[in-house]
Amino acid sequence: MPETTGFATRQVRTGYQPGTPQNTAIPPIYQSVAYDFGSFDQARDIFSLRRKGNLYSRTGNPTQAVLEQRLADLDGGVAALATGSGQSAVAVALLTLAKSGQHIVAARQLYGGTVDLLTDTFADFGIDVTLVDQDDLDAWRAAARPETRAFFAETIGNPVASVLDVRAVADIAHQAGVPLIVDNTIATPYLLRPKDFGADIAVYSATKFIGGHGTSLGGVIVDLGTFDFGAEPRRWTQFTEPYPRIGDLVLWDEFGRDRSAYLVYAKTKVVHDLGPALSPFNSFQLLQGLETLDLRLERQVGSALAIAQFLDGHPAVAKVNYPGLPENRWHDAAQRYLPRGAGSVFSFDLAVDDAKVAKFVDSLQLFAIVANIGDARSLVVHPATTTHSHLDDSQLRDAGFGYRTVRLSIGLENLEDLVDDLCASLDAITEE
Repeated sequence: MPETTGFATRQVRTGYQPGTPQNTAIPPIYQSVAYDFGSFDQARDIFSLRRKGNLYSRTGNPTQAVLEQRLADLDGGVAALATGSGQSAVAVALLTLAKSGQHIVAARQLYGGTVDLLTDTFADFGIDVTLVDQDDLDAWRAAARPETRAFFAETIGNPVASVLDVRAVADIAHQAGVPLIVDNTIATPYLLRPKDFGADIAVYSATKFIGGHGTSLGGVIVDLGTFDFGAEPRRWTQFTEPYPRIGDLVLWDEFGRDRSAYLVYAKTKVVHDLGPALSPFNSFQLLQGLETLDLRLERQVGSALAIAQFLDGHPAVAKVNYPGLPENRWHDAAQRYLPRGAGSVFSFDLAVDDAKVAKFVDSLQLFAIVANIGDARSLVVHPATTTHSHLDDSQLRDAGFGYRTVRLSIGLENLEDLVDDLCASLDAITEE
């Protein structure tokens, strides 16, 4: 920069040249709101989707792009889109497909916040949602309508650890002409790759196991590249007709399955307009966690099975909801879909009076009372009064649990210490 340049100019501009490559071994934090397009033509082409490039950090940043590419690769997908939270990933994934007057079929065995989104907020948007028992294949078939635009379910449910028959539900979705979207948060791509069993789109709360440290919110949508939106163009006009924001460009013609017209639309309309952006710093934090995903899950899943076995034999426990146990109703499905283990988030029902539930939870020393799951630390929560507190008694019964249900998320502590903690608290409420 010339020596004659003024102080204010130099304090803003000296020492950095946009586009200069660096040789960092680790993906850096690109903490920037905007990007230097370099020329009039490049700016025009990036905004018109005719050139790939960074546009504005509300729709993505370079650190986020590494996270997206890594998750897409682990899932065998064609592309991914990261968002500010798991809840926003679910919302964006579905709003990209359904609009007012249209319909979604979803499992009723869902996380409470997702039930709120589908039955309350989506109703405000004019999107109808039918909740079905995920194990009732005839109910999935019967619920489909001409205006249906997606099937949605969790591969491992929260909090009863139900296991979805992914292949069967995917087949029914495809017969109805719609994609199956699965929330694969608890399983992660390490325990289950949805694409291998016919699912079309996977969503994650990266806040959970992908990050693993409980510091950073984030969500990810992975387009598995299996659904042909061009097969019924009149059903999917957002992809198969000219995109009004870009003039005469047709997303399906330009991007198709292999370059994910679905996620291009999601990014440039739904994320662009609603703004659930993932920060560069959170992208960096989630990438750090992702590097140890398999190591953490191996330990957590192993400990979860041992703890479930312990709880299953304790007189203060009426029922353990863990598909790794042979008597569990989803054990066969877990053997088929989850050969590396049935996850580390599950629940159990206490065989005590309701009044003793709070005492049990409060007496635990190593299990922190936290609404999160998938942390390096072991966590406990009472779903009926916290994460699923908006559900009425009928909805709780439909979801398969009640007031005496306690949810655990198993962390990385020594197994013996966790068992001792649970045993002491269970013995305390049994001896009264």
